[in-house]
Amino acid sequence: MKEPKKRVFITLLIVTMGLVGGTGWLLWYIPQVGLRNINPLLPAVLTVIIFGAVGIVASGVLLLIITLIRGHEIFLAQRLRFVVIKVLFPLMVLVGKLLGISRDRVQQSFIAVNNQLVRSNVGKVKPDRLLILLPHCIQINECNIKITGDVHRCKGCGKCEIKELVAVADRYNVDLSVATGGTLARRIIKEKRPKAIIAVACERDLTSGIVDSYPLPVIGILNDRPFGPCMNTRVDMDDVKEALETFISPANA
Repeated sequence: MKEPKKRVFITLLIVTMGLVGGTGWLLWYIPQVGLRNINPLLPAVLTVIIFGAVGIVASGVLLLIITLIRGHEIFLAQRLRFVVIKVLFPLMVLVGKLLGISRDRVQQSFIAVNNQLVRSNVGKVKPDRLLILLPHCIQINECNIKITGDVHRCKGCGKCEIKELVAVADRYNVDLSVATGGTLARRIIKEKRPKAIIAVACERDLTSGIVDSYPLPVIGILNDRPFGPCMNTRVDMDDVKEALETFISPANA
């Protein structure tokens, strides 16, 4: 699956900031008369607080937009990943709903933005501190072998991509795990304590995983679903290898 476009996120970001600015103006305008009656200095204090806060947020968002357009980090942009993940994304889901943009499209764009922010300022990690996390639906549903505890139980029949994924993980000497859901995924991350994660999943699971794993850097790869969700899904191996090379220096590969 090709990585989704970032323009949906940028559009929603601009609309959201317009709404934030409008809300800030209302919060400034409405109480002016009442505050002036209490103390003549209170309107000025309120002006500094509200417009200062809006100005700081707007400057940060502008830096973020420039970073996304240019394709590489500029000053302070990477530090906005917290704001994107914890604050702006939930707001933009609501704004997207108001504008008739599906949650999946918003999530796809969010994943693309997150991936770019991670790639723009990622440090190299040792292979044994990198984790590839897969959904159980990558395994063909006809298989009776349980690989959630150990992917090396795979017999390598080649009917699904587990065989190739195990081979790639072994070649790069990175950990590979399969999770049946968010609870198990969080437990795996807690037990293995990686420094970075490459996660393969659908929009919903990738988004929640990126949010839950913060501040760990996570590159999310959307799976292909030729048979629908949660059944015999696939992943582009070139995307997996590219993500691996983002985190691992050639000398350690």
